Amino acid sequence: MVLAWQKEHKADLAKVNVNGGAIALGHPLCLGRQLCADPTQRARANGWRYGCSPCANGGGLANATIIERLS
Repeated sequence: MVLAWQKEHKADLAKVNVNGGAIALGHPLCLGRQLCADPTQRARANGWRYGCSPCANGGGLANATIIERLS
């Protein structure tokens, strides 16, 4: 599925999910931490203004949270 998405959107896989997803990090045990802390910490560490936290809901549904670093 990832490769089909990458082909369609011409995404650079070196920049996509570079720190692993929920399964790689121990889903569901780390899901809450991953959804809030990871995007915040990565934005701060890389000097980014925004972090994005996508979450699959199952059944083909999903949502995402955008976190903005203010300082």
